[in-house]
Order: sequence, then structure tokens, then C-alpha cells
Amino acid sequence: MCIGIPMQVVERGEFHALCDDGARQVQVDTTLVGQPAVGSWLLVFLGAAREALDEPTALAMRDAVNAVGRIMQGDTRIDDLFGDLVDREPQAPAHLQHLIKEA
Repeated sequence: MCIGIPMQVVERGEFHALCDDGARQVQVDTTLVGQPAVGSWLLVFLGAAREALDEPTALAMRDAVNAVGRIMQGDTRIDDLFGDLVDREPQAPAHLQHLIKEA
């Protein structure tokens, strides 16, 4: 399985940036996103930045990636990574809510 990884820019160059994923630092091609600022977040796939991310989105994505890693290692204790979802009632998308009210 291949997935994009949120990474934070540590240093930047003209077409590359040194980025940190929380466990390691790697050189990332930034040709598609321009010159990101140090401290900004990028969605990285196969060594290239595909999209600039805001910090809340990047951190939520990082938690989701960490959850997948834990599960792959047999650890199903992931509630701490989804604090915004634990004990929350499921909600239908806005365009489907009228169907629930009619039922």
C-alpha cells in the first residue's frame, strides 16, 4: 500500500526541502508545490511533495498514519490518536440529513 505522508519542512532549497515525518528526516522534491516555508507542512508521496497542508490537517493525517502503523504491528489501542471521534455520535453528511429527519 502506498500512502502520502504529512511532513514538516526543516530546511528548504530551491527545488528540495529537508522534511521531518516525526521519526526521520528526508530530502523531498518540492517542484510541484514551490518553495515552502520552514515549519510548513507538505503531503509527501514517493519522495515528492504533492500538496501544502495546514497544520491541523497535517497533524490529523499523521495520527491516522500512526494508527495504521500500530494496527499493522498488532496494537489496536488507537483511541488516543482519534480524540475528536471517541464518544462522538455518528452524523450524516449535510446533504443526507433530511433523509434522517423524515424517517
